[in-house]
Amino acid sequence: MLKKVALKTAQHDQMIDVTDDVQRFIFENNVREGAVVVYCPHTTAGITINENADPDVKRDMIRRFDEVYPWNHDLDRHMEGNTAAHMKASTVGASQHIIIEDGRLLLGTWQGIYFCEFDGPRNRTYYIKIL
Repeated sequence: MLKKVALKTAQHDQMIDVTDDVQRFIFENNVREGAVVVYCPHTTAGITINENADPDVKRDMIRRFDEVYPWNHDLDRHMEGNTAAHMKASTVGASQHIIIEDGRLLLGTWQGIYFCEFDGPRNRTYYIKIL
């Protein structure tokens, strides 16, 4: 079972909670046990799991990524000028694996799955694969 999801990001740096979309796909396919992979096929975006209760966590993470990987750096040579986005995406990673137990994502109380945009706004895709 594979689903390709299209989304349009609205900001240069953005974390979009996709947890409900992943859970809905599990329900739609009546999956009770297994695992799911959420995968991003882009080099300037990624997938992470982090807190989904306090919106300040997303803002703080984006701010700290910008501190570690500033958008403008005199030594960057990538002709597109988006080396920082590539660095952020590599740090976050391209995918996450989550256990499915009794038809539900086995996430912690405060955890959510995020599509992380680092070079937007753009039209993006990600994949949900049930194993």
